[in-house]
Amino acid sequence: MRLGESMAACQIAFAPIGTPDYLDGIRQVLRIIKDSGLEYDIGDLSTVVKGDDRKVLELIETIYLSMKDRGAFIMDIRLSNRCGCES
Repeated sequence: MRLGESMAACQIAFAPIGTPDYLDGIRQVLRIIKDSGLEYDIGDLSTVVKGDDRKVLELIETIYLSMKDRGAFIMDIRLSNRCGCES
């Protein structure tokens, strides 16, 4: 099976560093996730995203590229190909 032919789940925790308006960065990341078209569940400390593995990986890249020039951050990512998703 090749990339793009199976499902993946990803848990993303995004934390801006050294900015008094950290909520703005978090809101921006949540907007990117919501606009991705992937299934998502927003939790208190992280967001779980499920869908086509290629699209999940593209989402991670989009978040990184969109946020890298807005300031420092930590993005904790857990990725699974055994997510309980139907392929």
